[in-house]
Amino acid sequence: MKFVAQRVLRAALSVGDVPVSGIGYGLVVFLGVGAGDTVDMAKKCAAKLANLRVFEDEAGKMNRSVLDVGGEILLVSQFTLYGDCTRGNRPSFTSAELPARAEELYEDTARFLSACGVPVKKGVFGADMRIEQVNAGPVTIIYEI
Repeated sequence: MKFVAQRVLRAALSVGDVPVSGIGYGLVVFLGVGAGDTVDMAKKCAAKLANLRVFEDEAGKMNRSVLDVGGEILLVSQFTLYGDCTRGNRPSFTSAELPARAEELYEDTARFLSACGVPVKKGVFGADMRIEQVNAGPVTIIYEI
C-alpha cells in the first residue's frame, strides 16, 4: 500500500457536479492498493495516518497528529499511485490490485481510521472525482508499506 497525505485547511470532493464529501482542517489522503496487499497493511496505514505528526505545535514544530488537532481525513482511492512509467511514456498499472480487492482494502483502511478516532470522509471508489483543496504549508508525505 502507498499513500500521499497532504495537510489541508479544507477540501471538497465531487463526482461530476454533485458534491460528495468534504473536510475542514486535516489531511487529504490518496491511497493506492498494490497487488497482494493485506488487511494488516491497511491497519498499519491507518495507524500511521492517525498518528502522523505533521501539524504544528505551539513552538511551530511539526509535532501533532490529526488526532491531536481534532482534524479530519478525506480518504481518496487512487490506483495511479502504482503507475510505472520506467518503460516508455504510458504508465503501466500491473502492480495495482484488482478493483474488487482494492475497494475492500480501501474500505478497511477507512474503518480502521475511524476506529482510531479520526473522522473520515471518503471519495467514491472507481469514480472520476474532482477534488478542490487548500493545502496548508504545503506539507506532503509519501509513505509505502
